[in-house]
Order: sequence, then C-alpha cells, then structure tokens
Amino acid sequence: MQERFLAELTEGELTALPWLFEFWAMEHQLPPEGDWRSWVILGGRGAGKTRAGAEWVRSMVEGARPLDPGVSKRMALVGETLDQVREVMIFGESGILACSPPDRRPEWESTRKRLVWPNGAVAQAFSAHDPESLRGPQFDAAWVDELAKWRRGEEAWDMLQFCLRLGDRPRQCVTTTPRNVPVLKRLLEAESTVRTHAATQVNKANLAASFLEEVERRYGGSRLGLQELDGRLLEDVEGALWTSSQLSGCRGGTGALSRVVVAVDPPVTGGANSDTCGIVVAGLTVDGERAVVIEDASVKGSPLEWAQAAVAAYHRHGADRVVAEVNQGGELVEAILRQVDRTVSYRGVYASRGKVSRAEPVAALYEQGRVAHRGRMDELEAQMVQMAVGGFRGAGSPDRVDALVWALTELMLGRTMRPGVRGL
Repeated sequence: MQERFLAELTEGELTALPWLFEFWAMEHQLPPEGDWRSWVILGGRGAGKTRAGAEWVRSMVEGARPLDPGVSKRMALVGETLDQVREVMIFGESGILACSPPDRRPEWESTRKRLVWPNGAVAQAFSAHDPESLRGPQFDAAWVDELAKWRRGEEAWDMLQFCLRLGDRPRQCVTTTPRNVPVLKRLLEAESTVRTHAATQVNKANLAASFLEEVERRYGGSRLGLQELDGRLLEDVEGALWTSSQLSGCRGGTGALSRVVVAVDPPVTGGANSDTCGIVVAGLTVDGERAVVIEDASVKGSPLEWAQAAVAAYHRHGADRVVAEVNQGGELVEAILRQVDRTVSYRGVYASRGKVSRAEPVAALYEQGRVAHRGRMDELEAQMVQMAVGGFRGAGSPDRVDALVWALTELMLGRTMRPGVRGL
C-alpha cells in the first residue's frame, strides 16, 4: 500500500515528502489532540525526542498543521546551557535547522541568540543556568529540552511560566529523559499536561545496532536502564538512604582540597563475567568540613585492568592514597596494585559490618549538606537511590556505592586528619 502511494506521487510531491513529518513520525512524536498547555515527551536515549521537539517548533511557526493550528510568532528555546540549545536543539542532527525545508529555514543570529524565520517568527535561546534571563521576555510558545537534568530546574521552569502570556493559547513542548526530580513530577501531575512516551528501542531503525546491543547488555533490566533506555520515571524506593531530589541538589565542589583518596571495591568474580570494580575518587575541603566526590572511575574487567584504572585515577587527580576493601582478595589486592605501580600509597580496609550499616553514616553526611558531587554521575547515583535501610534493591552488587562509602569514610569518618592546602 505504501509503495502504491509513493508511485502515485508527482515529482514535486516526492521532493516535498521528506519534510512532511506527519508521514514519517512515530506515534509518540506527534502532539496529542485537545486543549493542553504542556506536552511532555518522555523517552529513552535516542528515542526521537529532539526530532519531535524540533518538528513541533516548525509546526508552530509555519502553522497549517492539522494537530496544532495557529502560528507562533515569539517562541522560547530553553535548554540546560546555551551551548546545548545551540548544538542540540538548533544545529543538531535532529534540530530545528535540519528539520526545516530550504525555503523556510530560519537564520541564526548568534549575537542576539535567536532564530528568525522568513515569515518573521522569532525563537530566543535561553539557558536554565540563568533563570533571571527569563524575567521580562514574553512568548506564545516554548520548547524545553531535558528539563529533568536542569540544575536550577524549579527556578528556571517557574520563570518560563510567567513568560508564556501571549496569544490565545500559549503552549510548551518538553522533551526529556525522565528523572525523579520535583519539577518534572509537578509538571506531570498538572491537569493541563499531556504526555507521550517511548523507549530507545522504538527508534531502532535510526540507531546503530551495536549501540543497542551494548547498552542492552550492560544496562538492560537495571534501574539506570529503565530510566535511560525505557524512559520510565522511577520513584525512590521505600526507606532509601539517598533520594533523587537530594542528589540533584548536591552538585558543586570546585574549591581547593586538602586530601584526595581513590577508593576501590574489588569484584568478587573475575574473567569475562566479572562484576564491576567500584572505583570512586573523593576529596576533603581545606576546612575539613565537606567532601567532594570527584569522579566515578568504576570499570568492568580483569584484576589487572581495574588495578590500572585505579592507579590511573590516583595519578590523574594527584591523590594521596588508595584505599581498598580486602575482605575477598586480602593481600592479593595490594599485590595487583603494586604490580601496576609499586610507589602508590595504599591502605587496605576490612568490612566488619554490613553494607547498609557502613552506608548509613555516609548518607547522614549528605543529609547535613556536607558532600557535593562534581558533576553528574548517573551510574553511581542510580545505585545510591536503590540503597535502602532493608538492603540494596537493585540488580547485582552496589559496587560503586561501596567504593563511595569507603572513600568518604576514609576522608570524614575515619581517623582525624589535619587539614592542609593543595592546588585547585
């Protein structure tokens, strides 16, 4: 039937066909009918969210789309940073310029941070890092990308809502991989919100088969996989020691550090089917009151491979010591590390209590606001929110969390350390 349809098209119609998104779109990429204010597209990585958002912008600017009548003249494009707005939403492979036919392609005015269409419509770019930049402008539509990862999500989102005050029916499209953060949950609960959803697998025709095989093998069935691949919004587990909202609020830690350690939680199993070796780098602030988690350097591999990774992290961050749990490997752990670099400062630690008992004092440091994460650490944080008072709720071993606990215990809960000063 599709072949017959294509055969009946004229040359001009065939030329226009690539720009008819309704013909090619998947169901989750088309806006729902009805009188909604916010359309949220929840999806896994590579599910086609960006393309859907860019096409929605085009439909609003050009008008004459059956599911979204009306023409937008003043639109906001809001991403986590201006670079992401420009490189993903505007110039990306699935961005606005790539989706626009040549005769209706907008021009990017870099000095004014805006797109201007031939029909006079304008879309202004904004960074969620600067909510105050949204104080003053007004729009009739907005495209919001990756709302769930905005560091100042609540503040930037609220400022945007005050901007949507032009026209008869201001609307906004939100494209995001879901995370359990308050701003997204509040939006989804609103009566004026509609949503569509798709997993990464839905868009497999446009993704590399090797990519799908690798991420399914590595993350399939895990909590991180359910979030990043299936696009599910995961609630915190009952009795969790850490919550998603707590972790989203602990970014920072750019100041000087007095001491840095690399903590290693060696896997019990070895060979091709070995567990991940937890490797976490953390530092202590000069005043000794706060800790900064610098890097999750965890790897999956042979003992020699994880030892090389740990030693590389030690030198990369100018660490003062490697601490490693020795319950399973004993002296062998130190021997493997020294095989890589015999000059490494090393201390073995022995777990005399269960994982939860060791983790609870560290979780208390987070509750007190005494730990910051230097950037996002998705895989580590995915394990953290599954560590509950009743035990670990995820699949496999909480190897990354174990390494985190050893690092922060060494820095803040172990022997008293005299603060010094080291470089930024």
